[in-house]
Amino acid sequence: MARYTGADCKRCRREKQKLFLKGAKCESAKCPIEIRPYPPGEHGRGRTKDSEYLLQLREKQKCARIYGVLEKQFVNYYKEANQKSGKTGENLLRILETRLDNVVYRAGFAKSRDHARQLVRHGHITVNGRKTDIPSARVAVNDIVEVRESSRTLTPFQVAQGEAGEKTVPAWLEANAGNLRILVHSLPERQVIDTQVQEQLIVELYSK
Repeated sequence: MARYTGADCKRCRREKQKLFLKGAKCESAKCPIEIRPYPPGEHGRGRTKDSEYLLQLREKQKCARIYGVLEKQFVNYYKEANQKSGKTGENLLRILETRLDNVVYRAGFAKSRDHARQLVRHGHITVNGRKTDIPSARVAVNDIVEVRESSRTLTPFQVAQGEAGEKTVPAWLEANAGNLRILVHSLPERQVIDTQVQEQLIVELYSK
């Protein structure tokens, strides 16, 4: 499966804001965007004309990078969202939020979405009692996401249990750190999704 293998911090600098792709590093003084708050590359400090198209493109890129989705998959998500009833932008964010890797991250069982993706790929996560090693698998209402019994002594999950309560879990999820279990109460509405993107700009980009 195709995946981005470059430097995550360059992606934050490109978007001129923290996308929180590196977990604890993003909260520290070592975060590169604190040191070099301008886009990478030879012309990073130069001025660019923020055209309408550029603003739309950057918003799409930012959203895809936050959730760790490459272009082809992102386009497919947009097409699916466009076919659903309701607002396309909100549907798109709901699809991205209900990815299994994002659910594991939102529940506080991983430091970043990349970390959550790795935990899922390595087979440490089950959905309704069945091992699921596909990060893009989507959860549904009343699904139960758990850490496998044989994986619970691993360091990431021990850390998650020790730091329980330090991270705010979205209202549409119920995370039990003691049992390393997540219950999906409902599908997320836009007002509870704290991802800082203007989804309408993404819709305008793809509507052309």
